[in-house]
Amino acid sequence: MANAVGLLAGYALDRALGDPRRWHPVAGFGQAAGALERRLYRPDRTAGAAFTALAVGGPVLLGAVAAAATRHRPVTRAVLVAAGTWTVLGGRTLRHEATVMGRTLRNGDLPAARRRLGHLCGRDPSTLGESELARATVESVAENTSDAVVAPLLWGAVAGLPGLLGYRAANTLDAMVGHRSTRYARFGTPAARLDDALNLVPSRLTGLLTIAVAPVAHGDRQRAWQVWRRDRNDHPSPNAGQCEAAMAGALGVRLGGRNIYFGRSEVRPFLGDGPRPEARHLKRAARISGAVGLAAVGLAAAYPVTLGRLVGAVSRRALVGAARRRGPVAAAGGRGPAGAAGGVAVRRGSGR
Repeated sequence: MANAVGLLAGYALDRALGDPRRWHPVAGFGQAAGALERRLYRPDRTAGAAFTALAVGGPVLLGAVAAAATRHRPVTRAVLVAAGTWTVLGGRTLRHEATVMGRTLRNGDLPAARRRLGHLCGRDPSTLGESELARATVESVAENTSDAVVAPLLWGAVAGLPGLLGYRAANTLDAMVGHRSTRYARFGTPAARLDDALNLVPSRLTGLLTIAVAPVAHGDRQRAWQVWRRDRNDHPSPNAGQCEAAMAGALGVRLGGRNIYFGRSEVRPFLGDGPRPEARHLKRAARISGAVGLAAVGLAAAYPVTLGRLVGAVSRRALVGAARRRGPVAAAGGRGPAGAAGGVAVRRGSGR
């Protein structure tokens, strides 16, 4: 119950206040991870795996210690989960950036829109016109609704504080070293693979929730469902296509195409049918993102007091059953001579 209350409170804080303007913990983590990278970097996957394990393991351990320390203090636990949730979510900021981009494009200020794109993604905006800037924004809103809203809430529901902090650490590392470049081609692979694994379920949930809430932005659920089923696996990312295909169907636009990054370009398959995105689509995309976040926090808050309890009960029953099966062995050892009892003690010690 404390986790559920904390998730709801943290989501409410993000919805009302957005990201902390100063001393953002995620920015501090990024600086620490950057320092660790400089010490461990080598152009191979082994070094990348060590870096990823240390950088993600630290926040997970911190969350586990905090969760254990507040096991019998539900109010303190709820406060910590609320603070952690607020820290790792980015839904309000994401919607704000989409809204500002839409307003800038409607005003015809392409230079300002190009400067603004860096707040959403890492594409080179120098040659992009209105349609491509709008497309980049819609795609970023779709993918980051999963990365910055649904996935943190899901992992917070399933694993509490360690899940919240560990997911955000992994996702931040992917943004830092998980992209394709000469420096990170091998070193960044473990971080990218971990982020892919952690987002397998959240991205698909995001796609389904996008379809479900499509009518809030005058979208068609049936069309969104058809586009999602047809196009979601065409994207080179195992997760981004799930979100982008659903958003394309909900808005009735066509995403994908050539993306220009600094120093390289990629051609992505087309997702969806209809016209290319325009400024008018960005407000609708932000509205869908907000509705998906509301649905996700409802599911996340319900999990600890519904399915989470069932999973916990099944786990406890399995542990009790295992202990009972070991009971006769322990009893037999206890009735034997001192040497046999000592043998049982050694076996128990080795099992801890």
